[in-house]
Amino acid sequence: MITVENWAEIRRLHRSEGVAIKEIARRLGVARNTVRAALASDAPPRYERPSKGSVVDPYEKTIRALLLEAPRMTAPEIAARINWPYSLSPLKKWLTLVRPQYVGLDPSDRTEYAAGDIAQCDLWFPAVSIPLGFDQEQILPVLAMTLAYSRMTSGLMIPSRKAGDILAGMWQLIAGWGKAPKQLVWDREAAIGGAGRPTIEAASFAGTLGVSITLAPPADPEFKGMVERRNQYFETSFLPGRRFASPADFNTQLDHWLAETANARRMRVIQARPVDLFATDLAAMVALPPIKPLVGIPHRVRLGRDYYVRVASNDYSVDPRFIGRFVDVIATPGRVVASCEGQLIADHERFWGRERTITDPQHRATAKILRHDLAQRRRAIRATRTHDDGHQVAIRALPDYDDLFGVDFDPHPEPAIGKDHCDHHDNRPARFEAGLPDQGVEDAHDRADLGDAG
Repeated sequence: MITVENWAEIRRLHRSEGVAIKEIARRLGVARNTVRAALASDAPPRYERPSKGSVVDPYEKTIRALLLEAPRMTAPEIAARINWPYSLSPLKKWLTLVRPQYVGLDPSDRTEYAAGDIAQCDLWFPAVSIPLGFDQEQILPVLAMTLAYSRMTSGLMIPSRKAGDILAGMWQLIAGWGKAPKQLVWDREAAIGGAGRPTIEAASFAGTLGVSITLAPPADPEFKGMVERRNQYFETSFLPGRRFASPADFNTQLDHWLAETANARRMRVIQARPVDLFATDLAAMVALPPIKPLVGIPHRVRLGRDYYVRVASNDYSVDPRFIGRFVDVIATPGRVVASCEGQLIADHERFWGRERTITDPQHRATAKILRHDLAQRRRAIRATRTHDDGHQVAIRALPDYDDLFGVDFDPHPEPAIGKDHCDHHDNRPARFEAGLPDQGVEDAHDRADLGDAG
């Protein structure tokens, strides 16, 4: 086999200088058939080692039968079933080449997006704990939304993955744009469409805006790959080297970075900056409705004696004058508001941490006044007794009952004036100490007996 240099020289001598095959063979010291083969070849010579086969070849028929039943069977499972005696590396390489024959190929096209049509939505979880106060820190989700036509991206940290918080974040970002895209593309996020169709909260939100929600197929992140790549861009370009004092500080830094860097850089795929195409995107969007959509975490409960309502494991005080009545609570990312029949009865800043009690001093003062009034009312009730028909029971002094029954329990009686009166008073204590009945009682019995005899 000749070298590439000899092959190129043979062709040059014959085609450019017209040297005969015999002379070329003499000059280069090769056979004339080698010269003829080099002139007939259109490609330079290349060494190819003959294939010696693979260690998989004896098992190929069995493996193909397994792939026919379960195309996505893993390499370790196949190795266990065929008693594979070698390393998994050659088996995995062979499966990489053969498996597409059974699974099938799923090529993705380059999609062209119309202005104002689609916004892709996703949750990004930055691997950094955000201080929340009261010595609490937590990793919080960030809602990211990217317009497909202009690649304009907005982001917002939210308290949780609950539907109310996600929809409140979406409304804040869409209101910041000034209009709504015609389609909101989501994956199978549980609060949006975990069952394969939009949840009641998500459908109500989309219906109020007059747009639609499109859910990606299961396990297909490329369906909304645009926002997925933006999340990766956040990880590599925004997050490193930053420190955050609170969720509000995170949102402030993110807004500044998006405006100054992410949306202001030229992108090869659109041959422009997102901020330059945003006006075209905005002109084709849907106008916002006159009525704000219902967002936040709603809650309805009968207010108990402790006059607190619980939202996301935190307790918030409510005006205690409404104890025993139903109150409606709405928790947005910023506030926790309670009302009763349209009357505002509580308004707190929402705490994003867990298991805290937030009390309005005015509510505590009102509860103290109510307890004092109740204690006075109970004392007044105990002091005033009534009959069954409602009129008060007269309260008489004990001496009145002594006079009524003719008894005298005065331990120091005044001296008597008459003899009979003195004898009567002197005789009664003695008879009482001797265990004898009172003389007046005996006289009354004697009169009764005489009446019976007559």
